[in-house]
Amino acid sequence: MMLSLGDILRAALTVMAIMALSGCVQKMADQPRYEPLEASDFFDDGRSERPLVEGTIARGQLQLDDHFFRGRVNGELATTLPMKMSLELLQRGQQRFNIFCAPCHDRAGTGSGMIVRRGYAKPPHFAIDRLREAPVGHFFDVMTNGYRQMPDYAAQVPPADRWAIAAYIRALQFSQHASRDEVPAAELTRLEGAAP
Repeated sequence: MMLSLGDILRAALTVMAIMALSGCVQKMADQPRYEPLEASDFFDDGRSERPLVEGTIARGQLQLDDHFFRGRVNGELATTLPMKMSLELLQRGQQRFNIFCAPCHDRAGTGSGMIVRRGYAKPPHFAIDRLREAPVGHFFDVMTNGYRQMPDYAAQVPPADRWAIAAYIRALQFSQHASRDEVPAAELTRLEGAAP
C-alpha cells in the first residue's frame, strides 16, 4: 500500500498540530492552589495562608549585634564605631552625608542647608557642645529612629552607611575644633605649601 503525498502531508500536519497544542498546556500557571486570603476547608483555622513558625526571621533580618544594628552597647549609646576607622569609611560617610544629610545640615554641618533656606526648621550645628560631647551612637540612633523634626532614615540608609555618616560627622566636628598642633607635620607642610 502506497501512501499518497496528501496522506503524508495530513499525517505531518497532524503530528505538528499535536506537538504545538501540547505546548499550550499551562500546568504551572493553572495549578490548583489557594488565592491569597481565600478561605480553606483543609486547615482547621479556615485560612489558606499559614502563620509563620514562631521565631521565624526573614532573610537578611537577623540582627544580633546591638552595637552595629542599634548603636548601643549594654543598653547605652555606643561611644565607639563597630568597625575600624579608615579613609574609605570616611569617604563613604562623606558621600552618603552629602546625599542624605547636606540638604538640611549643609555640607559643613552648620544646619543651613537648602531645605532650611526654603523655610524648614533649622537643625543644630554639629559643632555645638551638646553634639560634640554626644556619643557617636547618638548620631546613628538619630538616623535610625529620627529626632524631633528629623525623620528616621533607617529605610533609606543601611546600618553600615549610617555608621560611615556618624564617623564623618565626628570628622566634621574635629575639623572645626582642631588646633594646629593636632595636624600631622607632613600634612601641615603640604597645606602650608599650597597656601598662596
